[in-house]
Amino acid sequence: MTVLNINKVRADFPILNEQVNGQPLVYLDSSASSQKPQAVIDTISQYYESMNANVHRGVHTLGTRATDGYEKAREAVRRFINAQYFEEIVFTRGTTTALNLVAHSYGDMVVNAGDEIVITEMEHHANLVPWQMLAKRRQAVLKYIPLQPDGTLLMSDVEAAITDRTKIVSVTHVSNVLGTINDIKAIAAVAHKHGAVMVADGAQAVPHMTVDVQALDVDFYAFSGHKMVGPTGIGVLYGRRKLLNQMEPIEFGGDMIDFVGLHDSTWTELPVKFEAGTPLIAEAIGLHAAIDYLEALGMDNVLEYEHELTRYAYEKMSEIEGLEIYGPGPDARAGLITFNLKGVHPHDLATALDADGIAIRAGHHCAQPLMKWLNQSSTARASFYIYNTTEEVDVLIESLKKTKEFFSYEF
Repeated sequence: MTVLNINKVRADFPILNEQVNGQPLVYLDSSASSQKPQAVIDTISQYYESMNANVHRGVHTLGTRATDGYEKAREAVRRFINAQYFEEIVFTRGTTTALNLVAHSYGDMVVNAGDEIVITEMEHHANLVPWQMLAKRRQAVLKYIPLQPDGTLLMSDVEAAITDRTKIVSVTHVSNVLGTINDIKAIAAVAHKHGAVMVADGAQAVPHMTVDVQALDVDFYAFSGHKMVGPTGIGVLYGRRKLLNQMEPIEFGGDMIDFVGLHDSTWTELPVKFEAGTPLIAEAIGLHAAIDYLEALGMDNVLEYEHELTRYAYEKMSEIEGLEIYGPGPDARAGLITFNLKGVHPHDLATALDADGIAIRAGHHCAQPLMKWLNQSSTARASFYIYNTTEEVDVLIESLKKTKEFFSYEF
């Protein structure tokens, strides 16, 4: 049963009126970056038109307006992910910056030679390379929880990988390639049993489902605005207040300063001590508008609609001979399908689909270790969001069949 008024939702996104190569745009690349509703576009324009000024510094009217809008955005994020404290929300440039902040600040503080950092092979590079580098800096051991053949995790493997030597466990909430939805709460319980902290990459989760960081019992949680109908250049690091208070900033200057002498400096309070320089003001205010938009739809409705659409696409794509889908079945995955069509390179496939106005992703999806695990150099990915329809899936299916026929023709 459709739970969203899809025609009304689509009308909110002006870019969906675009044509690509003479065809109506079918945008199936929201896992890379979502499209933006008019409400978000208008909010960002209104900021520049009526309150453009720096925050936390000037006492003039525009400065007050900007500061009020910026901090209201922080409160909106806190409410959206149910963080306990306002100070636990740090604005960053994106998920990548947030995870790097944890790896450098918290990681360098607690990880020593011989300690363990535990991750998985399904991680995006942003949740893999920072831990590689931390392990090298501190002579620590980087361990991987093995994947099952369908790209899921077994809790017995989680329990075997995490030991009393483990200091950090970092796992994606939703895989950007496999669509696997990991049980972050259960993994966090194992991590905490051994005295480790739990970090979660929520870039592919927060846009698509209700996320409650207190219920998940995570210590750090990172996500980006541009994947959740918000602007580019803005992300969020949630961190437990106790841990953030213990950590040192990794960027310096601007509002994060409390006192500066010739030879020493001190930092201001949370969360600003991690937000050096002029902050992401317009972007944060735009993120607030994105949260308002998603909350009006209802995140449970978003999840249910995407599940319906993904199941429809999964079943239709499974009927195409020679098309291989990676990851778990439709009931255990988020709204994306990664696949290959036998005899067609993913880049050729994406080019052929683009000729029909269809935008998909092709490549290694910033997950090269996972590609190696799949024994593939690259794959194609169709990802779905609130503005996609079954009719668009049908267009995708027909284009896939046409492409298959073209590449199988013997000249």
